[in-house]
Amino acid sequence: MKPMIELTNIVKSYGGLPALRGVNLQVAPGEVRAIIGPSGCGKSTLLRCVNILETPDSGTVRVDDEVITFGTTAKLPPANVIEKHRAKTGMVFQQFDLFPHMTVLQNVMAGPVLVKGMPKAQAKSLAISLLAKVGLENKQDQYPRNISGGQAQRVAIARALAMEPRVILFDEATSALDPELVEEVLKVMQSLADEGRTMIFVTHEMGFARKVAHRVTFMDAGQVVEEGTAEAIFTNPQNERTQAFLSHFQKTF
Repeated sequence: MKPMIELTNIVKSYGGLPALRGVNLQVAPGEVRAIIGPSGCGKSTLLRCVNILETPDSGTVRVDDEVITFGTTAKLPPANVIEKHRAKTGMVFQQFDLFPHMTVLQNVMAGPVLVKGMPKAQAKSLAISLLAKVGLENKQDQYPRNISGGQAQRVAIARALAMEPRVILFDEATSALDPELVEEVLKVMQSLADEGRTMIFVTHEMGFARKVAHRVTFMDAGQVVEEGTAEAIFTNPQNERTQAFLSHFQKTF
């Protein structure tokens, strides 16, 4: 089966400091992939390279049938090609980044109307259905300042889904939340995984990663150190670095 996501030899540096050192990653259609590792290892940078929020120094990114090659001899594609690529990769960030001057409903409608040119009536119907999906149909007229962090993150998930992406990316989606709000967001992510959506999530929630992910990638120092099924990684990691990292989380999974 052809991977839905394929990253080949992705290299990224900041001011001469390497963040990604030739990373390769393949994610199958319908697969849920967790990326774990210590802070600063390149997890979020790698995720942002998938939808070109970060521009790799070199390498190739493919999502579905959209292929973009980077490097000194490769010419960056025009903005409309990158936008088409991003439309296939819904992204949910640590910070919710909702438009404060828009209601919850308007936030979810914005992408389909402004980016895809969807008629407002159709976008409204879609947004209402997606807010119901994340359990927030009764909050559609509220503004972001009047809802909790967990609710705001669920709105952000609905907003990502509104673009009807082939892939959903979660960059530590629960790390900015109070502990009691984490579970409501994880439940939504679990339901999306159960639907068979292709997902990659960066997380420090090891119990959730073990429960939901089909495969787990462990990164350290800008490289993929080990990957395998969630069960294999969490019960019998082969690499000493993976073992040392997971030893700090034994009570959580």
